[in-house]
Amino acid sequence: MSVTKLSFPYGESLHWYAADKIPHLPPSPLKDWLLAPGSLTQKLKSHCGQFEVKVLGEDILSPFANEMPQQKQAWIREVLLCLDGLPWVFARTLVPGSMLDNAQSDFLTLGNRPLGELLFNSGEFIPGKIEVGQFNACSTLAKLIESLHQSSEHTLWGRRRYFSHNEQQLIVSEIFLPAAQRLIEQHKLE
Repeated sequence: MSVTKLSFPYGESLHWYAADKIPHLPPSPLKDWLLAPGSLTQKLKSHCGQFEVKVLGEDILSPFANEMPQQKQAWIREVLLCLDGLPWVFARTLVPGSMLDNAQSDFLTLGNRPLGELLFNSGEFIPGKIEVGQFNACSTLAKLIESLHQSSEHTLWGRRRYFSHNEQQLIVSEIFLPAAQRLIEQHKLE
């Protein structure tokens, strides 16, 4: 996989829905993964021998208008979460500039460590409700998926969650890649 600065960011403007408002959720076990209340990082780690975070890019950029309408700048980090060398999840984090001012070192020094460890182990972040979405990949995300030797023709499922910290919120979106969806469904992974 060749990731360049020109490729980042891959994320796209998506529509997310409360789980009880989306017309059709996928059948379990994928539904269970989407709605898992705890750390997705921990859940992923429990299903592999080697867990790896591959950073696709991170920078202070302008978020999409519907992501953080009152923020002109946000720290955006996009990663792949890989299990035993296979990319399972494309994750996109948006930290508002105002939050970054107070906790810059927490985020900018993550490197290849998973954000989930900071969010769930520090005791400083309060997870909100999970929202879900079903969509087809935009052209940039489709190119990324194809570069991973996965088919971008499949409908993707993802989840988004807000995390509160000192009256501010960051956003974490996690999109299950086609290989992960297939393995979850075939092997009935819970």
